[in-house]
Amino acid sequence: MAQAVVQFLLHQQVERDAKRQPFFAGCLGIFGHGCIAGVGQALLQYPQFRYIHTKNEQASVHIATAYAKMSNRLRTFACLSSIGPGATNMVTGAATATINRIPVLLLPGDIFARRNVGPVLQQLEQPYSQDLSVNDAFKPVSRYWDRINRPDQLMNALPEVMRVLTSQSETGAVTLALPQDVQTEAFDYPVELFEDRVWYIPRPDPEKQVLARALEWIRASKRPMIIAGGGVLYSEAHAALARLAEETGIPVGETQAGKGSLPYNHPQNLGAIGVTGTFAANRIARDADLVIGIGTRYSDFTTASKTAFQDPRVKFININVAEIDAFKHSALPMVADARAAITTLGRALRGWKVSQAYRSRAEKLNREWDREVERLYHTPAGIPVSQAEVIGAVNDFARPQDVVMCAAGSLPGDLHRLWRTRDPKGYHLEYGYSCMGYEVAGGLGIKLAAPNREVYVMVGDGSWLMMSSELVTAVQEGIKLTIVLIDNHGFQSIGGLSQAIGNGRFGVQYKHRHLATGRLSGPNVAIDFAANARSLGAHVCPVRDIPQLKAALEEARAQTRATVIVIETDSEKRAPGYESWWDVPIAEVSSLASVRRARRQFEAAKKKEKFFL
Repeated sequence: MAQAVVQFLLHQQVERDAKRQPFFAGCLGIFGHGCIAGVGQALLQYPQFRYIHTKNEQASVHIATAYAKMSNRLRTFACLSSIGPGATNMVTGAATATINRIPVLLLPGDIFARRNVGPVLQQLEQPYSQDLSVNDAFKPVSRYWDRINRPDQLMNALPEVMRVLTSQSETGAVTLALPQDVQTEAFDYPVELFEDRVWYIPRPDPEKQVLARALEWIRASKRPMIIAGGGVLYSEAHAALARLAEETGIPVGETQAGKGSLPYNHPQNLGAIGVTGTFAANRIARDADLVIGIGTRYSDFTTASKTAFQDPRVKFININVAEIDAFKHSALPMVADARAAITTLGRALRGWKVSQAYRSRAEKLNREWDREVERLYHTPAGIPVSQAEVIGAVNDFARPQDVVMCAAGSLPGDLHRLWRTRDPKGYHLEYGYSCMGYEVAGGLGIKLAAPNREVYVMVGDGSWLMMSSELVTAVQEGIKLTIVLIDNHGFQSIGGLSQAIGNGRFGVQYKHRHLATGRLSGPNVAIDFAANARSLGAHVCPVRDIPQLKAALEEARAQTRATVIVIETDSEKRAPGYESWWDVPIAEVSSLASVRRARRQFEAAKKKEKFFL
């Protein structure tokens, strides 16, 4: 049965725009007793299905997710684990893939289907059912879930697996639980199961009546705005969007997943929108009377917790392949492929433009924001340096085709605002789940998908301590990454939030416990990150200032293996917020004056939240 799984996966292809390619790049995972005799044997038997030995099962899924995201969801990996903790390690990765709408196939080993030797090692027992294992934990974080209790069930399950994985609207993590005994059983499968199969990725056009209404709304608007989400990039609609914005003058704000939809210096690009947004995008959003969302799911960061759009009569047009997103904010729902819809809108709007005053205002904000970025990049902050200076140095050094990536902490907010994107695939943030530990594994996935690009992994010390193990996989596979490890002695993002809600950075810094007070308020814990990275096989460059950082980046470019650059930053030297707000509820009653003060500010800000009915 396990051999049949691998043979089937080898023959699956996808095609979009007449370009055909294999869907699976191979298998990532760790062998254990629940899979080594089944899928493990099959991978040995079929070496053309590449196997990469990862060091953490969660990281396997992150590698696959980053690979699929970099491949515009047209390719992915299968991820293998044993039963028990190996399987449950993948649950976080599954949630990351599903929340971000990224296709990943999970193949966790499972308990015995025949039961007679149970409970087997690592089996979860429940008094109310024997048809249950830890793999049932994957159900809420999978877009499709199945357990193969008989070898012949594969013939029904595998086509459904591919249907969901290749669906642009339904994709996410797909879990196929494989009982360890059934993996090794034989069955006379029909040869047709192993023939080449092509899954076509369509580009659905907008429905005519919806298109007509959308054109009416756009032509009647005075202050329209486009929000470019990840769907712009997945559908390869960036060139069409650039033409539409240039011809009509409609300004564009970018979500985390949509950053790179336009080059940073495109006159209509206002940059990041929302909680981590620029003053340019947030000012235009505040006054917009029409918002055209393209490929966005409108997270609370994008909408600034429903406070970003303050015009009382604002309307929404949502272009999305997924109905769940197209209907949000009581929008006019245009269920369509982003590139197809933008191209159609562009043809129909030919000759229509926003007013010259509105266009000039947006273009002026674009220039003013770029000057603010320049100021933050190149204003010396002393030693330790500021995080913005580090981002500026890497951005100045990187080439247009290079990729910066991150996932969690304060870096995503600063990168969203400050990184100057010049290539549609040059910015890779996992911010749907903002999963700490994604960074090194994700960088590996990006490099596997785009081996000719330099990949700059920017990671804070908190995420590094959670999961840096895939650095060993990069060394083992001879895959080059440049990792910029920022040491700010704890969780800088949550530290800033802790201060804002009146908690004074309690429990978010790497401090020794103070013997007199019993609190974690002693001196910083001394962690030698350079020695840590060196022990994992990387080339290491510890630096203190920006000139040293620039020299280290040059040194890393000349390397053929993974390089880790370690630099300390000052957590108090932060880029400011720009006219935006995030709803984080604050204690309604407290003995702390700082919390009571933060609660009053929270209540005032919360009044701006809107229902879009």
